[in-house]
Amino acid sequence: MHSFAQPRHSKSGEASKKITRGLILDIGWRYDLMECFFDTFLFRGKLRELQQRTADLAHIQPGEMVLDVGCGTGTLAMEVEPRVNAKGHVFGIDPSAQQIARARSKAAQRNLSIEFQTGVIENLDFPDQTFDVVVSTIMMHHLSESLKRRGLSEIARVLKPGGRLVIADFKRPEERAAQAVRFGAGGSRIQNLAALVKEAGFSQVKTEEMQLPRFPAHSAGFAGFVCGKKPIS
Repeated sequence: MHSFAQPRHSKSGEASKKITRGLILDIGWRYDLMECFFDTFLFRGKLRELQQRTADLAHIQPGEMVLDVGCGTGTLAMEVEPRVNAKGHVFGIDPSAQQIARARSKAAQRNLSIEFQTGVIENLDFPDQTFDVVVSTIMMHHLSESLKRRGLSEIARVLKPGGRLVIADFKRPEERAAQAVRFGAGGSRIQNLAALVKEAGFSQVKTEEMQLPRFPAHSAGFAGFVCGKKPIS
């Protein structure tokens, strides 16, 4: 476990809605610095490409309501915001107050109207059928299988019928080229994650993989995407 990734234990009452049993990266601006270093020297721009591909797979349209779960310092939300334009709205939640503070600062500097708030995937503080799209990148590997199930159930609840879900995450080390990537707290078996998405009631579940530029011949890639749609009825 990273020194900055600490398990938070749930409590009774209203405060528990913002407490998670998953791992939290609570490092604010240092996360952006770390991400820049890894993306420049190890991933060769693939982390940036992963954010863009997530938004592309979500097929976000002007006027839609979008939620970024585990938004960190807001990179993906800021990629999404121009796509919904002034008619839509983007929300981002993260259990780390430092990450949220950093995200708000970055959005304000860029004059972007994104609502960032502390929150956890297993207790989404939104009414049923609020969002057209839910996205999440590089956070599912911070959750146990039981928390993934709870989180996916919550995502299904807040999505409108026909709403889309796109998840991107690092793959488990044994699925990656020569265990090339050690960033994060482990990884997800993408097919297992796809099975959990189906179990949560999503249809049209598809997966996609992304490769590292240093290992173009390795078919397993270093990250994967899971896409699904909430049934209309």
